[in-house]
Amino acid sequence: MNATEREQLLALCARMGATPTQAAAMGDQLLKRCDQLVAERSWTRVRAMEHLLTVLVKGRNGETVPGFEGGRPPEESKPKGPVPQ
Repeated sequence: MNATEREQLLALCARMGATPTQAAAMGDQLLKRCDQLVAERSWTRVRAMEHLLTVLVKGRNGETVPGFEGGRPPEESKPKGPVPQ
């Protein structure tokens, strides 16, 4: 990581509407996850950051990327028997 990379991420997050504090947290998390993807999946740093930025931008626009479609959240289980008081 270099300062320029972090500064660019902070600027991007700020342009997307994050406060300076939020932008710093988001930028740091993106850098951390990028390093994890490089180690876990043997991706290049560019590939990992490209993936994360795609997820970020699509998520911001309310879109999903393959693998993140999800489904309906599980319904809460209802207690069986009388509810304790």
